[in-house]
Amino acid sequence: MVTMRLHRFALRLRHPFRTARGAVDLQKTLIVELEGNGRHGYGEATTSAYYGCTIANMAAALESVRPRIEALSLADLDPALLWDELDSALRTNRFAQSALDQAAHDLWGKVHGQPVHRLWGLATHRLPPTSYTIGIDDVDVMVAKLREIPDWPIYKIKLGTPDDLEIVRALRRHTDAPFRVDPNCGWDVDETIPKATALRDLNVEFIEQPLPADRWTAMERLFAASALPLIADESCVVESDVDRCHGRFHGVNIKLGKCGGLTPARRMIERARRLGMLVMVGCMTESSVGISASAQLLPLLDYADLDGALLLAEDIATGVTFERGVCRVADEPGCGARLLR
Repeated sequence: MVTMRLHRFALRLRHPFRTARGAVDLQKTLIVELEGNGRHGYGEATTSAYYGCTIANMAAALESVRPRIEALSLADLDPALLWDELDSALRTNRFAQSALDQAAHDLWGKVHGQPVHRLWGLATHRLPPTSYTIGIDDVDVMVAKLREIPDWPIYKIKLGTPDDLEIVRALRRHTDAPFRVDPNCGWDVDETIPKATALRDLNVEFIEQPLPADRWTAMERLFAASALPLIADESCVVESDVDRCHGRFHGVNIKLGKCGGLTPARRMIERARRLGMLVMVGCMTESSVGISASAQLLPLLDYADLDGALLLAEDIATGVTFERGVCRVADEPGCGARLLR
């Protein structure tokens, strides 16, 4: 039998984190723990105003399926089958669904005595490095943030201000590392096209979600004209969005919270590959519980943006670590995260 516990935390950030949509310095998060026969599986979902997810509604969604979860037999635990069984009950709250799916995978790995990626048949000897995110701020503050984490192989720059190109030029004077930029839906087509050309000359790899998520016709025009690859984030939430992004974006950024966990994320990666699209996995500002779950997908990716725990003043868990952008995946059963409190 399995017991479910819910743990609520407030994660304090190292710096206030600003995007085109606002700023936060404290991130609320929900940890799902599944325990059976002394083994503990953990998953995480943060709150998100943009996606309408709160601690209260995530907890309520999970409580609604508690009897079905706690009737599980460890011997029969299969995370993908469990996801399918509970999808009709949880599909209105993908963040809660994701935390449960992560915990089920973590417990599944511990039951079988193997890391999750190994149970999937994946090796970890060649993994894409993760970017480190510089949130919007005064230019001198953004430069100071970059210099706090020197020699990182890739930086992700949050944009969506009147001074975006000036920000990138100022940061470029302090590092030769490639940049990725993310306006978080803050641009329109007519400004993105010339900015893409200028950013290409500043060694920017790609632009993530330049337009609002529902501007599908505008994205077709931009896709044909952009000097840089375009990666969907807010436009690619669930599995069906991958096909919709084809021909409008060059790639997709998959986040476990958005799509509902590791189970649908793997299907989204497979579908994107069939369509010839680039694949990235991103994260929220979250602890090492969520990051360690996402890191199980690293062998399947072109790009990674898994720096969420690095942005915290103090983590609530141990798990995967990053050394100058290179992920060190824990070689232990499950996803490799351990809750500290």
